[in-house]
Amino acid sequence: MSERKLMLLGWIATATAVAMYLSYIDQIQLNLAGQKGSTIQPLATMVNCALWVAYGLLREKRDWPIVFANAPGVILGGISLVTAL
Repeated sequence: MSERKLMLLGWIATATAVAMYLSYIDQIQLNLAGQKGSTIQPLATMVNCALWVAYGLLREKRDWPIVFANAPGVILGGISLVTAL
């Protein structure tokens, strides 16, 4: 696969990952309305995404698609976790 196509694939994967993490907004709204959800999934999401963000930032040549794809998971997973408590 050419470098250009691989980069395009990375950014498409980034967009789909961000869309997946945006789905946490619905769960956050439910949590705030009193319908508490599980804390396990948002905790796992937050930890996993934090590790991927660290990986992307700590590479010699930073891997921005990985960082941008996982940063919303850290934030929204954290908010979902706190509101589910």
